[in-house]
Amino acid sequence: MTDLHLSLDRSAGRLAAQIAAGFRAAVRSGRLTAGTRLPSSRDLARDLDVSRGVVVTAYEQLTAEGFLIARRGDGTRIAPLARPDEGSGPPPSRPRPRPAERPAEPLVLYDLTPGQPDLSAFPRERWISAARAALRTLPHDALGYPDPAGVPDLRAELASYLGRVRAAHADPGRIVIMNGVAQGLSGLLGQLRADGHTALAVEDPTSVRQLPMLAAAGVRLVRVPVDEEGVDVAALARTQARAVLVTPAHQYPTGVVLSPARRAALIAWARDVDGVILEDDYDAEFRYDRDPVGCLQGVDPDRVVLLGSVSKSLAPALRLGWALAPSFLAEGLREHRTNTDLGAPVLEQYALTEFLRGGGYDRHLRTMRRRYRARRDALAGALAENLPGARVHGVSAGIHLYVELPGGCDEDEVVERAARAGVSVAGARAMWSPRRAEEAPPALVLGYAGLSEPRLVKAAQLLGHAVAHGDGG
Repeated sequence: MTDLHLSLDRSAGRLAAQIAAGFRAAVRSGRLTAGTRLPSSRDLARDLDVSRGVVVTAYEQLTAEGFLIARRGDGTRIAPLARPDEGSGPPPSRPRPRPAERPAEPLVLYDLTPGQPDLSAFPRERWISAARAALRTLPHDALGYPDPAGVPDLRAELASYLGRVRAAHADPGRIVIMNGVAQGLSGLLGQLRADGHTALAVEDPTSVRQLPMLAAAGVRLVRVPVDEEGVDVAALARTQARAVLVTPAHQYPTGVVLSPARRAALIAWARDVDGVILEDDYDAEFRYDRDPVGCLQGVDPDRVVLLGSVSKSLAPALRLGWALAPSFLAEGLREHRTNTDLGAPVLEQYALTEFLRGGGYDRHLRTMRRRYRARRDALAGALAENLPGARVHGVSAGIHLYVELPGGCDEDEVVERAARAGVSVAGARAMWSPRRAEEAPPALVLGYAGLSEPRLVKAAQLLGHAVAHGDGG
């Protein structure tokens, strides 16, 4: 058993916090390395002469921070992602490039790139259990070519879930399983183009990654401003578009929630122009300081397509998403899958069915909401301390923050200085249309899902140094 060399000051109290601090220090110094197995809570409590509850509290805190990982049958170990603190010793030397070589890319120590969940939190054991349960009861004929619209049992479970959690008008016959939201959008835009739509309105700002994919569908993209209430419906009405893509639950990247007045106006616009609303239910699972907002699809299921996936809630690698669409569009998507790839992988669909049916998905989301809220709080608090002139938006939900930099900052220079300090961040300018980018304040979009609270605080300190002193190193 590992000799942990933990010392406690019993007169200071807060023994669980002292134990947790001792473990963090041991990891950061490199004394405890990834994969090291730790004593059981009972054994460590006996060694330290404390109650078992004190050790359990310390272990739970360290697990939530990403320092420890606990698996049934394997005990508690130092997490694979736990690394020694770069401040615990001299910085690693980098080879000086030869004249003919390109300089090495900056080493990323703190990745705040938005759009990525905590991949280390994927519920491996529960997912394996769900997959085993599905395989035990799966009839042989279910292993043949699937229904291109998706496994009927999964569509039924999703209909129940979306109706209960998102206030959707969810009919299993209107759900088509897709390989994520991206494939759903691609199939829908091809169908809309065939139906005579020549333009698609998109929010301004919006995801840079999404724009080339949308343009490749052969429709003209029209940018519509977003303000503090969400997409500007009056500006949308002045375009020639009859289809719009929106993120009303948590706009990307600004984090704005579509206001009730704008929701009503957007539905009225769709009815007036005989239009279609493509509702990307982005970040709807993660809310912290506000009541849940029902989806637009539940207001007018014949005008709105609700697109969602498990990419942020579980992992992008699963490539499992869905489109809840009006009947004519749902049938078109089913035909699209028939003509392109014959449907989504079956075993993953049955595993997700069991995960939903058994309550594993709900339990996982509750766990991740607590974890992400703690990380949101840590980053927002550290930004307030280290970037006092910045304005932080989008804190009530999601897994990223939109941070307007203090006046006089050069966004590109801040991104570059942060990178030299080991902090990877995304600048916001590229997400705006060229005209509006000239007016928008310099800003960063910071994802916080993948880092523990202490690492987020350190990243904010380095970022503040990059802004205030010109050089993050």
